Amino acid sequence: MKQRKVPMRTCVGCRTTRPKRELIRIVRDPQGELHVDGTGKLSGRGAYICPSAECFDAAVKGKRLEKALERPIGPDLLEALRERVQALSQ
Repeated sequence: MKQRKVPMRTCVGCRTTRPKRELIRIVRDPQGELHVDGTGKLSGRGAYICPSAECFDAAVKGKRLEKALERPIGPDLLEALRERVQALSQ
């Protein structure tokens, strides 16, 4: 029986490569809105981040999250995303 290849993705915060299932996906949908994708199947441009506050803060501080999603992110939206990431990481 052939072993399946595990899809790997890079965290935009710490830049480490990890299996896709261990990361949280943040998506900019075709309408331009941002969502935390729990299923990994929403359509749109995605960025992957480790489920930790440190990685999220590093991605925001270096503006790597904005660059990956090709969209500026306001402070109120950042706070909402931070809360969703922290809720999923527990």
